[in-house]
Amino acid sequence: MSVRKRVDVSGIVQGVGFRPYVYRLAAEYDLAGHIINTAAGVTIEVQGEPAAVEQFLHSLPRRAPEISRIIDVRAAEIPCRGGAGFRILASAKSESARTLISPDVALCEDCLRELFDPADRRCGYPFINCTNCGPRFTIVRSIPYDRPATSMSLFAMCAHCQAEYDDPGNRRFHAQPNACWDCGPQVELRARDGRRITADDPITSAGEHLRAGAVVAVKGLGGFHLAADAENGAALERLRERKQRVEKPFAVMVAGLAAAREFCVLEAEDEGLLVTPQRPIVLLERRPGAAVADAVAPRNRQLGIFLPYTPLHHLLFARSGLRALVMTSGNLSEEPIAIGNEEAITRLAGLADFFLVHNRDILLRCDDSVVRRTGGRVRQVRRSRGFVPAPIFLKEDLPAVLAVGGELKNTVCLLKERHAFLSQHIGDLENAESYGFFQEAVEHLQRILEVRPEIIACDLHPDYLSTKWAYEQTGLRLTGVQHHHAHIASCMAENHLEGQVIGLALDGTGYGTDGHIWGGEALVADYVNFERAAHLEYVPLPGGAAAIREPWRMAVSYLWRRYGPRWEALPLPLVREIPAKKITTVVQMIGRGVNSPLTSSAGRLFDAVAALIGLRLEVNYEAQAAIELEMCRDAAEKGAYGFGIAEKNGVIRLDPDPVVEAIVEDVARGTPTGVVSQRFHNGVSVALAEVALRLRHRTGLNRVCLSGGTFQNAFLAEEVERRLQTEGFEVYGQSDVPANDGGLSLGQAVVAAHRAKSA
Repeated sequence: MSVRKRVDVSGIVQGVGFRPYVYRLAAEYDLAGHIINTAAGVTIEVQGEPAAVEQFLHSLPRRAPEISRIIDVRAAEIPCRGGAGFRILASAKSESARTLISPDVALCEDCLRELFDPADRRCGYPFINCTNCGPRFTIVRSIPYDRPATSMSLFAMCAHCQAEYDDPGNRRFHAQPNACWDCGPQVELRARDGRRITADDPITSAGEHLRAGAVVAVKGLGGFHLAADAENGAALERLRERKQRVEKPFAVMVAGLAAAREFCVLEAEDEGLLVTPQRPIVLLERRPGAAVADAVAPRNRQLGIFLPYTPLHHLLFARSGLRALVMTSGNLSEEPIAIGNEEAITRLAGLADFFLVHNRDILLRCDDSVVRRTGGRVRQVRRSRGFVPAPIFLKEDLPAVLAVGGELKNTVCLLKERHAFLSQHIGDLENAESYGFFQEAVEHLQRILEVRPEIIACDLHPDYLSTKWAYEQTGLRLTGVQHHHAHIASCMAENHLEGQVIGLALDGTGYGTDGHIWGGEALVADYVNFERAAHLEYVPLPGGAAAIREPWRMAVSYLWRRYGPRWEALPLPLVREIPAKKITTVVQMIGRGVNSPLTSSAGRLFDAVAALIGLRLEVNYEAQAAIELEMCRDAAEKGAYGFGIAEKNGVIRLDPDPVVEAIVEDVARGTPTGVVSQRFHNGVSVALAEVALRLRHRTGLNRVCLSGGTFQNAFLAEEVERRLQTEGFEVYGQSDVPANDGGLSLGQAVVAAHRAKSA
């Protein structure tokens, strides 16, 4: 006797070869029925011998394609019906879209072999793909994920491709971007003015220009890269000058693992991370004497390395003969990445010498993701291509909330039931172009998820563009969420924590409930409320944003706090190198309280220390001083500077005066900068552990969440976690979501949702 079951599968099951997988699995167990894409995922009906149906259900999640992700399988018995064989039906469109679209996926090994096989009809075709690889998120307009809903809708498949697409036994069965030389997108080379350059092979020509030292704008999956030979210092200096990127490190794409080993120190885990389908940029220790030009990452012991992830990238390396290419976002500094051919030629004409373009539209900008392996786990620095739009899975269903993030490293987040969908990295909302991208991302996320939120969550800072946008929306409930509360809630949500925790939130800037600038905070928090339980003592921020660009101002502020006017007689590098007139002006600003808001920022303290020891008096990119302070540590040093710790009105205060005094003394006696840096890092770690101990004694809480951009400092994150675990704390950091402001929107969203539930 036969049985028939309906199986509803939710998760990332579209555009990942799931339907052909189910087709073959059903054939293996001699089952009749069908599978269909729906807006919720897929629905399967299988009919056959009861034992075979049970074996099918048992195997279904265990043998699924690697890049799929099954979240839920629900099976129910239904009446049997006639019909033989198993079919794949055309996709259905339902009222509520709940499917999960796959992120863009790097070229698979099967397609890579075909790409360089002279006997294969797709040999050398720069858009080769199958159900296991290729573009997804960046080419989709709407769901269900079928070819008519993508930018491939303009390319009608030839007879050969159509036959593959229709053959359940073929690797390209229902591969929506399926194409070949005869029917798919094509590449062309253009000059700086947009004129098409006639070439037998545009990719080979582009490679020749790269070898000659040119900058080539290359159209990828989520936008354009500006490419240059990573071993050609002169080419990189030209690129820096044109891009107005003075010292910020460039990412380097290398030809393969062998090249990565030449440039960086790799452990097995690093190699595994480089070859994942997401192909993120991985921050790795630079090998001494590595051949990459110094201009790639000045004064940085690390390189951001990633491997080719499109067939065009593989062909470019093969035909250029180069080992490493700088592949930096195709934009001027702080602008969104360019995605359209004409847009790129207009915006990048002053940056690139040539343009390697193609005629498959990118529908949504998506920068490369950046990760770092620390403390035995992979931590997101920038979550974008390869990870978005895969959701963060929450512990419970929550109301529909749109959270709009902060000002820097902006992302937006949309809650849908127990899924939190973070957008790709949008960047700093500092200009009209970035603001436009922000609006595009909000609209696209709502469209592909078919969610119209009930609530908007935003930062408390009234001048953030994201906050202003939120206030302009009508008909929705608005919830303001304090910056550091959002950081801790983000960490809690990722780790599925409930109840109260001790939260250590360290970063550069966050608007406090008292109107001051916070950033060195210990909170006792849950999803609804928080108490500010400890913080760094306030110091003036002379010149406001100018003090972020010029860390010497923060050094002056801390010195004035500790020594008063006597500090100018101290034997410090900044006294010698900064003009006396500038110093006098800053001292007057501090003394009179003019344009000198108070801050408890840990980020500004790191800046001040970098300036005190003469490491970095001015910065050319965000967090440069703190990064270089981390890079120069002498890991052999075990000493630690001690903070003053006291309580006032029930709030623990960390006093930096003893640290500043000890650093001044060490600088005066000629202590190496690496030793001073290590003592400072150790001192911060000791102080944070002491704060947590005092709060545990007061509250009984034993769980500590670490979040905020300062915890992107690998040593600090590892050392604080180690010290807390030694004291018996349960410690939670962030891996799936950045600890910096890239994860802020998740925290805003869950706080707003829980407040709505508790109202």
